[in-house]
Amino acid sequence: MGAALPLGDPAPADGALPLDVRTDAGVDFGVYLHVPFCRVRCGYCDFNTYTSSELRGARQDQYADTLLREIELSVGVMAAAGPLRAASTVFLGGGTPTLLPAGDLARMLDGVRDAYGLVPGAEVTVEANPDTVTDAVAAELAAAGVTRMSIGMQSARPHVLAALDRTHDPANVRTAVAAARAAGLDVSVDLIYGTPGESLEDWRASLEEAISLGPDHLSAYALIVEDGTKLARQIRRGELAEPDDDLEADMYELADDMLGAAGLQWYEVSNWARGPEHRSRHNLAYWRGADWWGYGPGAHSHVAGLRWWNVRHPAAYAARLAQGASPAAGRERPDAASRRLEEVLLRSRIREGYPVAELLAEGRHAVAGLVADGLVEGADAVRGHIVLTRRGRLLADAVVRTLTQ
Repeated sequence: MGAALPLGDPAPADGALPLDVRTDAGVDFGVYLHVPFCRVRCGYCDFNTYTSSELRGARQDQYADTLLREIELSVGVMAAAGPLRAASTVFLGGGTPTLLPAGDLARMLDGVRDAYGLVPGAEVTVEANPDTVTDAVAAELAAAGVTRMSIGMQSARPHVLAALDRTHDPANVRTAVAAARAAGLDVSVDLIYGTPGESLEDWRASLEEAISLGPDHLSAYALIVEDGTKLARQIRRGELAEPDDDLEADMYELADDMLGAAGLQWYEVSNWARGPEHRSRHNLAYWRGADWWGYGPGAHSHVAGLRWWNVRHPAAYAARLAQGASPAAGRERPDAASRRLEEVLLRSRIREGYPVAELLAEGRHAVAGLVADGLVEGADAVRGHIVLTRRGRLLADAVVRTLTQ
């Protein structure tokens, strides 16, 4: 049911922010709408999601109304911190948002629009399982204001999907992409590499299939074995092999080569886009430290340096809102050192890089060595930005440790 919530200070029952938290009209405001429902639990997944047998006390058909209550509550909370800002991006994630009727997703988006408004040209993304996308669903979402669909392909190989416990029909990825295209939506495709039993040729086949779909955007994530998942138990029992770091590095390099040749350029370590206009503006806002409110059970929010997170289970989430209380479970305000570390960690992952001038002296002195080691682009460093080479992207955590030691 997802990783445990972080430790932090208790959040007040009314959700009010500390009096010294003031919003900045010049900082983008994004909205994340969490839909925590899945038909089955994938073996690798530790997200805050629930199958029908795990809901106990929460109803999927009432979820949109419950989330709309949190949106209503948030308006008063945000108004006390400064003028309300229109949302620059909205991301409906999960879980599988498209398990809900498209009309419910539309009502949730309308709730954001009514409460805050959307900036002209706002990016509105819906994550989707390929088996849940039809022409009618895509058309209804587009009519509601959705601009972008992120389709969970993961792999084109049935045995890889089986190892991940993914149940969708691989053929339906093409059907879902066609439906999204027909509705006028941008298309992003998500892939996972490094699954036990996946060879380099399996990965090549998945990349070839994904590229043949002509996506505007593609995300490729190395499989992470999370504690407490079915996959972790299978590996611990010796039923599946652990992911191979060297093979994963080869897979990443192959992806970068093939995607680049197909006109998709990297702009974040795990993300490629067909031109800047197709980059995920919502995710870029996270990496750049913008403000966002995350609605739904277990969702996290960030406003003016303050972070908070909601109770995890949909039943507890619904119960709090039914009582007129905030669903926030806890919150924290990281100190300056923690914020600096996180800024370097996140902003160095993106193509525009991290400003050398914003590093502490020790970090600035380390840049020349990172360039010499082939981890940071020399020309960009001369221009004042830390931009990772491809080798640096593979060793991004080590680069960050060097810059922040």
